Amino acid sequence: MKQKKIVYSKWMAGNGPEAETVISSRVRIARNIEGIPFPYLASDAQTRRVQELVAQAATSQKELFRQFNFIPMENLNPLEKELLVEKHLASPFLARESQHGALLLRRDEAVSIMVNEEDHLRIQVILPGLQLEEALQEADRYDDGLEEELNYAFDECYGYLTACPTNVGTGLRASVMLHLPALIMTGQANRLLGALSQVGLAVRGLYGEGTEIIGNLVQISNQITLGQSEEEIIRNLGGVTRQVIEQEQAARQALLNEKRALIADRSWRALGQLKYAQVMSSQEAMQLLSDVRLGYDLGLLKGVDRKLLNEMLVTIRPACLQIMAGKELSPAERDLERPLRLKKLLEEFDGQCK
Repeated sequence: MKQKKIVYSKWMAGNGPEAETVISSRVRIARNIEGIPFPYLASDAQTRRVQELVAQAATSQKELFRQFNFIPMENLNPLEKELLVEKHLASPFLARESQHGALLLRRDEAVSIMVNEEDHLRIQVILPGLQLEEALQEADRYDDGLEEELNYAFDECYGYLTACPTNVGTGLRASVMLHLPALIMTGQANRLLGALSQVGLAVRGLYGEGTEIIGNLVQISNQITLGQSEEEIIRNLGGVTRQVIEQEQAARQALLNEKRALIADRSWRALGQLKYAQVMSSQEAMQLLSDVRLGYDLGLLKGVDRKLLNEMLVTIRPACLQIMAGKELSPAERDLERPLRLKKLLEEFDGQCK
């Protein structure tokens, strides 16, 4: 295996509205092709047919998809598939289990269209900061283009038909990735995040369903798609997100007022560990990155920026480490490789700033 340079996705840019708290905004639209069973019921020939139809649709919409690459999952090795998961461009199911899965991926990696995931199509847009409306507009653009070539499964009463009943209707799932260190450190997060389920929202970790909250990173998403318009879903999630941002900012200000020296010390110590540690687990790295991010956002620490910290979030992951190293690594070897890669990124950043 050759060493490869990692291409970092647009969502890692560290800019956009409310970037101090919101790392990224994601919109995903589920669609299925009329007359073909959902992927989990489809035959081998039918899933291949879906792949062919989507590829043909993208070719027919040449101008719209001119910056995209069509990537069959079978053409990738296991580490390349896992890297797509680590960058949030493909789901674990598409990477590991899908029959004849494929990815239509835009070069800046802001748009990825999964083929033969749980549904025939999952059109996904991820943008930096709080940009839910912009992400929806972008997703709708590609959805409309594909619908000109493909007959979607649609019911006048229920809306777009999907493999999972919770996606029926608009087929829309929207989410934001938030960094909430102050709310978690001050013990306010459990009450706040627990209340979100009462307004139809789900709270998860960095990699969605089934993942725990590590590094103070929290994903908030809608759970209901039936009976609401796309605009209502986005408006509701955006409104709740702004309330969470306000409470996080208030908690940060309280920490700054009451524990400024302690927070600064914690942030600088974390940066020192990222620079000089010899062994580091992924969970430890996540917490250190969170501490450094908080110090940077509060103006207590220099030597990093949000783009670098977002890139580090991906760099510390198993597949990314192994691809960069050009070889397979055991968990213990990854714990040795991780601080080397982080140190290199920090040194390169220092060099660019001089």
